[in-house]
Amino acid sequence: MSTLTPGCESARRRALEIGGLRLAFLEWGAPGRPALCFLHGGAAHAHWFDLVAPALADRFHVVSLDQRGHGESAWAAPPAYATEDFAADLVGLMDALGVPRMALVGHSMGGHNTMAFAAWHPGRVSAAVIVDARPALPPDRVDRMHTRGRRPPRLHASAEDAVRTFRLLPPDTTADPALLAHLARAGLVARDGGVRYRFDPACYAARAPVDAWPLLPRITAPALVVRGEHSPILPRAMAERMVAALPRATLAEIPGAWHHLVLDAPAAFVRVLDAFLKHAGG
Repeated sequence: MSTLTPGCESARRRALEIGGLRLAFLEWGAPGRPALCFLHGGAAHAHWFDLVAPALADRFHVVSLDQRGHGESAWAAPPAYATEDFAADLVGLMDALGVPRMALVGHSMGGHNTMAFAAWHPGRVSAAVIVDARPALPPDRVDRMHTRGRRPPRLHASAEDAVRTFRLLPPDTTADPALLAHLARAGLVARDGGVRYRFDPACYAARAPVDAWPLLPRITAPALVVRGEHSPILPRAMAERMVAALPRATLAEIPGAWHHLVLDAPAAFVRVLDAFLKHAGG
């Protein structure tokens, strides 16, 4: 296993009460700079961007958010995990931080939330980066998500057992095993004599994603659609259709990467993201 220096070691760990929920996040860079917010995928957490976010901290006020029900953020009770709920959290976070506009970088579920937020609140988005995310989820996939969310969370006997059995979904990846072990450890919490992952199963059971296809033409910010070359989630033809529907969009593909491209090829992703943000005026 290689030596890994996770970017969270240089981050400020913060939490704010937003709409009655405690939302936790990692923060880099100086407030007052252009704001940049990373949004992870489903069942993930803010540390997914540990090898990406710090690279932008010299120019941006960077935030990587644990979205509701994930990581160190609170679980919504009763469950409230519609796209509108995630979007409302972003409005509240921006208001609490005193940030009028942000560039959003969202992977998978976070990319879906980025699309919706950028369409519903165009004046608050300086740039939108949609990372291997579909505008709409097939009904059978949503059904499987709901079924998975009704299962009780798995309790592991030890952190070592949880790290050993940690798998991505979908599972294909070329990520550094040391990074995957770091992500597993960062997502654990002690409970009931064992450990489990910090993720509310109701986030799957009650997930209510919008169809973002009709929203894409309403996104006025410069947009970048990024896909992994081998991604089964965002086929190239669908990515090209998204770019055609977005008023100001370009497409980038990360060679050799799968769906979890921010883990598979973080350096390549940083290069693509940095070039886009410079061009977009971020």
